[in-house]
Amino acid sequence: MKYLQPLRFALKTIVTHKTRTALALLGVVIGVFAVVVVTTLGDGVKGFILGQVESFGTDLIQVEVKIPSTGTMSSENATSRAQGTQITTLTVKDGEAMRKVPNVKAVYAGSIGQERATYGSVGKRIFLLGAGANAALVDENIKLSSGRFFTPDEDASLARVVVLGSETKTTFFGESEAVGEFITLKGEKYRVIGVLAPRGTVGFLNFDTFTYVPIQTLEKKILGVEYVQFVSVKLANSALESETVADLVALMRKRHDIGSPDKDDFSVTSTKEAQKTLASVLGSITILLLALTSISLVVGGVGIMNVMYVSVSERTSEIGLRKAVGATAAGILRQFLFEALIITFMGGLIGIGLGMLLSFGLSLLFSYLGFNLPLHFSFSSFLLGAGFSMAVGLIFGVAPAIRASKLSPMEALRKE
Repeated sequence: MKYLQPLRFALKTIVTHKTRTALALLGVVIGVFAVVVVTTLGDGVKGFILGQVESFGTDLIQVEVKIPSTGTMSSENATSRAQGTQITTLTVKDGEAMRKVPNVKAVYAGSIGQERATYGSVGKRIFLLGAGANAALVDENIKLSSGRFFTPDEDASLARVVVLGSETKTTFFGESEAVGEFITLKGEKYRVIGVLAPRGTVGFLNFDTFTYVPIQTLEKKILGVEYVQFVSVKLANSALESETVADLVALMRKRHDIGSPDKDDFSVTSTKEAQKTLASVLGSITILLLALTSISLVVGGVGIMNVMYVSVSERTSEIGLRKAVGATAAGILRQFLFEALIITFMGGLIGIGLGMLLSFGLSLLFSYLGFNLPLHFSFSSFLLGAGFSMAVGLIFGVAPAIRASKLSPMEALRKE
């Protein structure tokens, strides 16, 4: 009875004042909706990106160029490279030296470029992925639907051969056989020796649009450079990952005559380390977005507090009458606090429901666009949304409830 009577009065008041309740609900609904959507999207994107990284294999190490005195994932490194700063110290010979490192199973050096290709009357600018002949040993996702991959001899002799991605093959040859035909790059004929099986989009890169070229052919005949952008290393034993990373770092510093880590012009990152770094970054972004969306919950809470204060003013005589016939200050306090909690709980449920609907809709949209990004509404999202809404009701409902409980019966009746 101690809690039942105030709860009954609270529910009766909420049902009686539908417009006021709806206005108070609105801010909470928007806030909880935003929290649920951000949480679900954050979890979905995090799982998607980490899955994309893992799809390359958990036994890989990537050696890439880096601006000295910057972190691998730092904004300074990314900005400098985006603005055109070139690091030209990583070479095919570095990749060859890495093959001798203990626990290294296979290695290939690579670079990415673009060039206009033509076949008959069809012309298109295509992505070229220069790679060593061992690329298929390192990246096990490279599968051929026809033909073959290029050999070490073809790479060393700067052979003009290419292996087409499935979409590039369709662009130039349609349903016709491509192997044995020639496409033109920079005015020279390149023989098609293979066509890759469809692979799809990985890490926001559509590998089906790539054309593989021997790395030294790409360097010297197409791009006119003497350096590569990365070297991919496959481990013989993934349990020795840390030791292998240390060995590769030591090798690169010796080859590049680097005495201080601050002067490193390369980075050595394992797949597992990349996943940990990305998980940390994505988690921080999600927390930041949650903090920003929580502002709308605060606004909703202020709205509820204002509505509750108005309610207290309008019901002054009611409060005085109830106190005159024996209602306690604690009972009045509980009634108004229950009103705030019920309103925010209802708003939380509506916001969670709308967030679930939008998450489901976005999941269908991503699927339609070709991205395998399922957005699953988790129990943690429900708890977070419900917890936020109840906290808002408690925090912003206390002050009006205390004010109502402290009203003097005589003062309240005199105002009437």
